[in-house]
Amino acid sequence: MQAKRIITFLKDVAANNNRPWFQEHKGEYDAVRKDFEEGVQLAIGRIAEFDSSIAHLAVKDCTYRFYRDTRFSPDKSPYKHHLGAYISARGKKSLHGGYYIHLEPGHCLLAIGSYWLPTNILTSCRNEIMGNIDDWRAIVESRKFVNFFGKPGVGSWDDEKGFGLESLKSAPSGFPRDYEFVEYLRMKDYCCWKSVPDTFFEGDRWFDEMVKVFKVGKPMMDFVNNVIDDYE
Repeated sequence: MQAKRIITFLKDVAANNNRPWFQEHKGEYDAVRKDFEEGVQLAIGRIAEFDSSIAHLAVKDCTYRFYRDTRFSPDKSPYKHHLGAYISARGKKSLHGGYYIHLEPGHCLLAIGSYWLPTNILTSCRNEIMGNIDDWRAIVESRKFVNFFGKPGVGSWDDEKGFGLESLKSAPSGFPRDYEFVEYLRMKDYCCWKSVPDTFFEGDRWFDEMVKVFKVGKPMMDFVNNVIDDYE
């Protein structure tokens, strides 16, 4: 991908987030979007080499509209400041965990897993973790996982790495507060991420690093997906 060109355009959108400016620069948007989608198509191919469940996906199954839904937001700016692709075997609207690629000036990242899970599925995930705690810990406490993503509840979306976007302050209802590994039960999502520099996606060498990151996160995602898939 031409990451420098994409990032420059996204900066320009942030500084000129209005329809007249965007229409005047629609040609640049079309070129940037085409380049990004070509990168996503190649990413799908590389991920499918170790996760065949996503091999059937097309780019349109993974990407989002650039136009913001402003109906219920006080921010009426019409365009997003980022380009993202969620590569999930059951589609971008599914709860099934997947792989996420995000390009945004000063906030590019790779992420994997599931977020915003309903309470009933979260409860099942927590029960599954408690029932198989040794298997879970072997995954999320491995040296590679911690090096890439850190420990639960430590990092925020704006940090270099993180595991879990939100956590409860105490054990969830119905679970023991004195459980030895309660930090895994307090998690409200099971996703992990790694920030990358704005230049990361330039060219095609980033695919190898992407594969390394996603392979490390995949066992965690698979563990949670085994629960989620019972509901979908």
